[in-house]
Amino acid sequence: MAEQMSIDSAPPAAPGPSPGPHYDFQDAQAGDLGALAAIADAMKSDNLTDRLESLKRLGILALAMGEERTRDELIPFLDESIDDEDELLLALAELLGDFVQYVGGPKYAYVLLRPLENLAAAEETVVREKAVESINKLVEVMDQLHVEEYLIPCIARLSSGEWFTSRSSAAGLYAAAYGKVTDAIQSKLRAGYEALCKDDMPMIRRAASSNLEGLVGKVEKDHVIAFAIPNFRRLADDDQDSVRLLTVEPLVAITKRLTTDECKQYLGESVQRLCVDKSWRVRYMVADHFIAIATNIKDQELQEELLSVAISLMHDSEAEVRGAICTQLDGLADLATPEAIVGRLQAPLQELVDDPSQHVRATLAKHIGSLCSVFGKEGTLEHLLPLLLRLLKDSFPDVRLNIISKLDVVDSVVGIDSLSQSLLPAIVELAEDKQWRVRLAIIEYVPLIASQLGVQFFDEQLSNLCMSWLGDPVYSIREAATANLKKLTEVFGVDWARATIIPKILAMATHPNYLYRMTTIFAITTIAPSVTPDIVRDLILPSLEGLVNDQIPNIRFNVAKSLEPLTAVLRMSPETTSLESSIIRPTLARLEEDPDPDVRYFAHRSLMAIDSHAV
Repeated sequence: MAEQMSIDSAPPAAPGPSPGPHYDFQDAQAGDLGALAAIADAMKSDNLTDRLESLKRLGILALAMGEERTRDELIPFLDESIDDEDELLLALAELLGDFVQYVGGPKYAYVLLRPLENLAAAEETVVREKAVESINKLVEVMDQLHVEEYLIPCIARLSSGEWFTSRSSAAGLYAAAYGKVTDAIQSKLRAGYEALCKDDMPMIRRAASSNLEGLVGKVEKDHVIAFAIPNFRRLADDDQDSVRLLTVEPLVAITKRLTTDECKQYLGESVQRLCVDKSWRVRYMVADHFIAIATNIKDQELQEELLSVAISLMHDSEAEVRGAICTQLDGLADLATPEAIVGRLQAPLQELVDDPSQHVRATLAKHIGSLCSVFGKEGTLEHLLPLLLRLLKDSFPDVRLNIISKLDVVDSVVGIDSLSQSLLPAIVELAEDKQWRVRLAIIEYVPLIASQLGVQFFDEQLSNLCMSWLGDPVYSIREAATANLKKLTEVFGVDWARATIIPKILAMATHPNYLYRMTTIFAITTIAPSVTPDIVRDLILPSLEGLVNDQIPNIRFNVAKSLEPLTAVLRMSPETTSLESSIIRPTLARLEEDPDPDVRYFAHRSLMAIDSHAV
C-alpha cells in the first residue's frame, strides 16, 4: 500500500517532460498534474529538503485526490511511510493539526488521530509536543461521540505505553478531552491522570506536573479538592526538584478555584514548604509567581506570613531568586498595610541596591518605582529617593537605564520640583554617560522636565546640554536630540525657539566637521512644521544657501530633501509664498544639475513632491 501510494494515488501526469523532484512548487495549482506527480516523487526522495517541500504542498495533493481518497489512502500512507528524520516528523505533526479541511471537515477529524498518536510517541521532544498540540486542536472540532470513541482509547494507549515518551505525551491530552466526555469517562480520566502523577519515572511525573494546571481549570469544584489538591501535594513533595518547580503554576490555578478558608485549610502548609524549598530553582518559580499566589489566597494572616517569605526571598543566597522577587515589588503593597510595607522593606531594599549581582540591581531599578505610591510623597523623598540616586550612579548601564525609564512613576508621586532638586545633578551627569542608550533615555525624559520646570530653569540648566547632544558621535542620539528640540519648541513656543535654539542650530552650518553640518539640516527639517514662515524666510533659508554648495554630496542631497518641508511652511503665509519661485525652485533646479547622481535624484524628487502638493 505504501509503495503504491507514492505515485499511483495521484492522477496520471500530463504529457511532456517530467518535472522531477525539483519542480517549482510555488507555481503549482490544484489542477497541475505535473505538480502532483512531483510531490509524490519528492516524498520518496533521498533529499530531506525535497521531502520537507513535499509535505508543505500536501494540501494540493489532498485537494486533487478528494476527501475520501485522502482519508482512505493519503493519511494511512503518511502514517506508514514516514521516516525518522526529526525535521520531517515535526513538519508532519504540525501539518496534520491543520489538515481537517482536507479529510472532510470536523466529522472526519478522528482519522488524523492515528498518525498523530504515533508522532506523540516519537523520541524527539519537540515532535511529541507538536503532535500533542495538533491533537488538542482536533479535539476542539470533534464532537462528544468521536472524542469518546477515538480520542479516549488513544489517551489510554499512550498512558499505558511501554516507553516514557508516550506516557509523557498523554499527560498533555487529558485537559482537552475532559470537558467533552460523560461523567463516567471523566472519572476514568482522573484515575488515569493520577496514575501518571504516581509514575515511577521522573519524566512522566514532570509532564503530569506541567499539565496539571490545564486540568485544574476543567474539573468541577469538588474534584479540585478531591483530585487536584492531593495530586498537587504529591508532586510538590516529589524528590525531584524538576517536578516540584512545575507545581507552582498549578498552585496558582488551584488558588483561583478555592475560597479564602479553603486556601488556608488545604494549601497553607504546601505553600510554605515550596517557599523555603531546598532547591533554588523551586524558590525561583515561587518568587516569579509570588504575587499571583499571595493575592489569590486572600487570607490576611497568611498574606502577612507570605510578606515575611518575600523578604526572606530578597535575602536568598541565589541571585536568580532575588531578581525574581524584585519583579513582584509592584504587588507587595496589597499584602499588608502601607506602614508595615514601609517599615519592613527598607532594610532589604538597602541591601538589594548594593547587591553583588548586576542583574538583581537592574531588576530592582526597573520595579522599585512602583513602591512610591505605597511610601507616599514624604516616605519616597525620605527613603526611596536616596536609593534611586545610588542606582542612578550604578556602574552597570542597565541599572541606570531602568531607573531613568521609570522616573515618570516617581514624578507622579513626589512631583517634578522635588524630583528635579534631588535627581537633576545625577541626570545631568548621565547626559554624558558613556553608554549611548543611557544618554538616549535622558533625552527622551527632558521634555517632561522642561514642561514642568519652565523656560527659565531650562535655559539655565539644560539648554546647553540639549545642544551638545546634536554633536554626539552616535547617530541615534543626534536624531533623538533633533526630535527633542521639536518637542521643546512645542512646549515653550516659537518665539523662544527663534531666540534660543534656532541660532545655535544654524551656527553649526559652518562647522568644519560635516556631521555637525548634517545635523543642522536634520534639525531644521524636524522642527520646520513647528515654526513660522518668517523664521524659515529670515533664518533658515539664508543658512541653507551656504550648504547648497557644500563639498560633501550627502550634505547637498539632504539640503534638497529639506526644501520640501520648508516649502510647506512657506505656503502657510501669503508673504512668503513667493520664496518658492524665487529661492526654492531655482535652488532645486541647480541641484538637479549636480555632478553627483544622488543629489540630482533627491533634488528631482523634492521638485516632484512640491509640484504634487501645489494648490
